[in-house]
Amino acid sequence: MPLDYRRFNGPEDSVSYKRFTKAHSKTYDELYKELLDDNGVRKDGRALAEARSMFARTDMVSQAKGSAYVELRKTKVVCSVFDPREIPHQNEFSQLGQIFCEVKFAPFSCPRKRRQHQPDAEEKALSVALRKALEPTVCRHMFPNYQVDVFIYILEHDGACLPAAINAAGLALADAAVPMYDVITSCSIAVIGDKMFVDPTENEEHLVLLSPQTATNHGIVTLSMLSELKQISDFTVVGSMDVECISKAMTILEKECGKLVPLIQKVLVANVLKCIEQRKRLEEEANEREQALNAKMEEWKRLLNAG
Repeated sequence: MPLDYRRFNGPEDSVSYKRFTKAHSKTYDELYKELLDDNGVRKDGRALAEARSMFARTDMVSQAKGSAYVELRKTKVVCSVFDPREIPHQNEFSQLGQIFCEVKFAPFSCPRKRRQHQPDAEEKALSVALRKALEPTVCRHMFPNYQVDVFIYILEHDGACLPAAINAAGLALADAAVPMYDVITSCSIAVIGDKMFVDPTENEEHLVLLSPQTATNHGIVTLSMLSELKQISDFTVVGSMDVECISKAMTILEKECGKLVPLIQKVLVANVLKCIEQRKRLEEEANEREQALNAKMEEWKRLLNAG
């Protein structure tokens, strides 16, 4: 499928002013000390085991079959889902439908470096991870030899982009009435030594990737789960961690994914109620127009009979 290269791009030789500040030249130890204050609270006021509150809504893109918007404070993601269409350049018949995913960063989304309009390695990796997480969720046997297009556009990046994209995609698929086994939710955790940062920000993720290779545990764990079925759809680990650390992180992430289910269900129920109200309003307007038309017809008949 051809990619969409229409972006709001700035000058190609532009450089962020942050590269010339003192904060850009800080060492790993200095950045690590700035993560937490003396009371063990993060920069944004959260505790280590506290996730950001999520705002979500549907019907964001009018041209799409289903769409959703997910916001985790400064992380903002828009998802668009389109109708199933026949798989292009497919020679053999496929018993299972396919999911085409494309993740794209806005040029102004990342705080460290401006994104180019060409897909880079990180966007391709996020697209593959998104597809792997959604495939066990969608009932692909119900649309054989067809594919569903899922487009993710990241408006602002402040950490946990993959979980936000998965949550938005699951909500958009439900809004598009695509058959699914369960609503998918996702969350991530950053591990630095003996500390675990639930729902990490961009600074925390950046510091995790800068962790020295000699560190015992450092990395990012992302878990996607079907909470009602108690099944894990995808599990991604970036970094180096032992078995005990991964097991502890999975336990925390399962609870966090379960906390997101009532919010997703609330958004879907509100969307259904909104559609019912719109349908009733349209029916009432149609009845009013029909009554006005019938009254006008009766008036014309009286005028014709009188003349």
